Amino acid sequence: MRLLLPNLVTLIALCSGLTAVRMAIEGRFELALAAIVFAALLDGIDGRLARALKGTSRFGAELDSLADFVNFGCAPALILYLWGLDQVGSMGWIAALIFAICAALRLARFNVMLDDPDRPAFTADFFTGVPAPAGAITVLLPVYLELLGVPHGAANAPLALIYCLAIGVLMISKVPAWSGKTLGKRVRRDMVLPLFVLVALFAGLLASYPWLVLTVCSLIYLAVLPLSTLRYRRLMVAYQAERGAAVSNPPDAATPSQ
Repeated sequence: MRLLLPNLVTLIALCSGLTAVRMAIEGRFELALAAIVFAALLDGIDGRLARALKGTSRFGAELDSLADFVNFGCAPALILYLWGLDQVGSMGWIAALIFAICAALRLARFNVMLDDPDRPAFTADFFTGVPAPAGAITVLLPVYLELLGVPHGAANAPLALIYCLAIGVLMISKVPAWSGKTLGKRVRRDMVLPLFVLVALFAGLLASYPWLVLTVCSLIYLAVLPLSTLRYRRLMVAYQAERGAAVSNPPDAATPSQ
């Protein structure tokens, strides 16, 4: 059961991503976006669930990567194309293809970097490039804006095309993005209840004002990327300085016993 449950969550997320494509084909973009958000929430659960149950496996990791490619690479690209990128013809389809390819490359690089034994410990708090779920949520910003009442003018599709390519580039870039993996691991007892209240408040706002909340979250995430980069660089400078000091001042060799 401990091996089955995380993989079952991943499969439910995959079903949600595929359903998003169907909803977009039928023109029901609100439901398509909701399915992508639901898949992103499940993606944040399955890995933590596997670690909590000690049910991690190579099969689960491979399944998770394949599901992420469908949910956060193919599905958002198709939603964006069906929403408006088709208005710029083949260029819109090329932009959708590039975004999906960038998601595949980003996931492949992530899997390879997991096996790197020389990574500094602090890098566990950062992703290299925008992660696929965050890329999927942010790339759909033009759709959120239209659902908020922004007119669908002639310039919307070309701007969305440029924006789609920019998010794809951020996914395969080396921009350090804060991962949030350590968030919640060390929570003081007096902060547990306020944290529950904040989570409930966010869930209520997301359910009541989904497009506004997703728009604000997308803009905040993109705005925080430069701050995340500065933080990463400071930690890297400190790490290199500490490593350099350790190399120049090695510990004294132990005196051999007589």
